[in-house]
Amino acid sequence: MMRASIGHAKRAWHSGSRFWRPSGRSFCAGASTNASSAGRTSLLDIAKTHPFKFQVGVAIVKTSAADLMAQVVVEKKSPKDINWKRNMIFVVFGGAYLGCFQGWLMLTQYGKWFPTMGKFAAMPLSEKVRYTAGMVDAAKMVLFDIFVHLPFMYFPCFYVTKEFVFEKSWNPADWFKQGLTKWQSNFQQDFAALVKLWGPSDCIQFAMPLWMRMPFRHAVSFFWTAYVSFTRAK
Repeated sequence: MMRASIGHAKRAWHSGSRFWRPSGRSFCAGASTNASSAGRTSLLDIAKTHPFKFQVGVAIVKTSAADLMAQVVVEKKSPKDINWKRNMIFVVFGGAYLGCFQGWLMLTQYGKWFPTMGKFAAMPLSEKVRYTAGMVDAAKMVLFDIFVHLPFMYFPCFYVTKEFVFEKSWNPADWFKQGLTKWQSNFQQDFAALVKLWGPSDCIQFAMPLWMRMPFRHAVSFFWTAYVSFTRAK
């Protein structure tokens, strides 16, 4: 199932569907030309021309780095005391969930569920504020993220991934049982924390151009991951 989701996500990023090519053009148009004329390729060019691979790479590096920061800066561990098994949680989770699944969800599926997404994203801010249908869909994306995606998809997957890394048992049923039990017991505190950060952040993210949305989310998520690492990954 995971391989199928990853494959679908890759195809969605590079497809010519209306969700990815507003007004018949790719939202990455011009990047290759600019790179060639300059004789070199910048990170911005890579982000635009290879958006899926770029944001997956950012997700992996970001989640690993945020956990290392939490261990060294917050918990005052020396380099030799770093828990690399704990860090592996964030490498696996960052690539599989935050990079692949979340990218597919927020850019492919959101484009199907909220049909004004591509048009709204391509507009300048002066036109966005006058496009009522686009603003309504953007608000729906925020609400879906806060009340459905994060509490009922993100956190359960995180806790199950944690059990996969730490649990001595190789029985997947044990990973799910322990992970979902911890998800339920921490639900109230986790939900309060996610609303405070992701509510305002989502309002900015879902008004951005499509290619910029996931890198922005990963940047904000650096601090969120550090919080989750310190409070939930021990």
